Amino acid sequence: MSSIFNDKDILNYLSKKISKKIKAEDLNKFLPEERLRRIEKYLKEIADEKKIIISQKEIYRLAGEINEDSFGFGPVSFLINDEKITEIMINNFDQVYIEENDAIRKTNIIFRDNNHIRNLVDKILSPLGLRLDESSPMVDARLKNGSRINVVLSPVTVNDIVVTIRKFKKNIIDIDSLEKSGSINKKIADFIEICVKSRLNIIVSGATSTGKTTFLNVISNFIPPDERIVTIEETLELNLNLPHIIKLESRHPNLEGKGEITIRDLVRNSLRMRPDRIIVGEIRGAEAVDVLQAMNTGHSGSMTTVHSNSPKDLVSRLETMILMSKLNLTPSTARRMIASSIDLIIHLGKLKNGKRMLLKISELINKNESIGSNTILEVKDIFRYQDGNNEARSNTGGSTEFVYTGYVPAFINRIKSGGLDYKFEYENLG
Repeated sequence: MSSIFNDKDILNYLSKKISKKIKAEDLNKFLPEERLRRIEKYLKEIADEKKIIISQKEIYRLAGEINEDSFGFGPVSFLINDEKITEIMINNFDQVYIEENDAIRKTNIIFRDNNHIRNLVDKILSPLGLRLDESSPMVDARLKNGSRINVVLSPVTVNDIVVTIRKFKKNIIDIDSLEKSGSINKKIADFIEICVKSRLNIIVSGATSTGKTTFLNVISNFIPPDERIVTIEETLELNLNLPHIIKLESRHPNLEGKGEITIRDLVRNSLRMRPDRIIVGEIRGAEAVDVLQAMNTGHSGSMTTVHSNSPKDLVSRLETMILMSKLNLTPSTARRMIASSIDLIIHLGKLKNGKRMLLKISELINKNESIGSNTILEVKDIFRYQDGNNEARSNTGGSTEFVYTGYVPAFINRIKSGGLDYKFEYENLG
């Protein structure tokens, strides 16, 4: 056996030997500190037995790596524990990117090889009963800490394996935090609060990574505490600070391809659970029909998110989703369903500097109420973020400005009939 520690074969040999020892001794039952000490002890014993020359410093380092590989997330374990990092993207064994402070950057973290990544992923997925191989090359799952992991294998991806981990936020962001960050201001926050308490049906739209789920979580906490809420998600991310919440999560099929529970199944079942409101983490398919019907049949005040580049694009996406439901609906009928179900659209986006912002608050109206003619929908902006010079000023830390467009929404009567009041008298809400 060679005595050169930097030899990759030596490192792999020690790792395999210690892995067998770990399984035999069942180190899971020990506290992390004791577990690490035992791994160091095993390494010294193996090195002495095989006459491998290795320093105490390298023993400590290797023991830490083996501990993280066996009981943590390997080289990215400290990234998982860093609350400032919101996303971890592993494109290859030597390409690990993170999102921190709304910016994506490459790290200097390197795995041994792609098999190292694969072994870690298998260790994570095995207790969940999920399979990852060539016949099932895509997996989406929730970790014990609430984070979401997505894995894609070759041949679906050109790379051997791609792993994306979206971190679960332990600290609940509230409306005050959004105001301090400049994403919204006090007057806009007050308006949204009134809309939520008035039981308007709300859709939060935006492109990828614009903070839709976070924003939905924040405004959901405006809901009065005496209401029964049912949340429905593919992966649990919502963390509402309300007393009466039922959380439902979809389920992937098992190894035999059975047991799948879709978002659509959960929405239908939730209607039998006596909810005051239904909050769906995101709709992206045929479940849009059931969500919109729930909004329009006694569950007013419900909310969800949809991927879209603008409020107008949101309408087109919803129409497509409804037509995917195989209910033989016409486009005109789909648009009428959308118009009768959605009261408010909150659109989010990112500025050039990566900062997440509320860009528009809009109402959706049906321009032609006649049943027999083609339905035409129109998006009317109520508030919008002031771009141009104001955007540049916001990028440099200046004040955040929103403009009232002058349009008074039709749902203002619902707000007033609920005993609340709001006056659209601000030309500039900065």
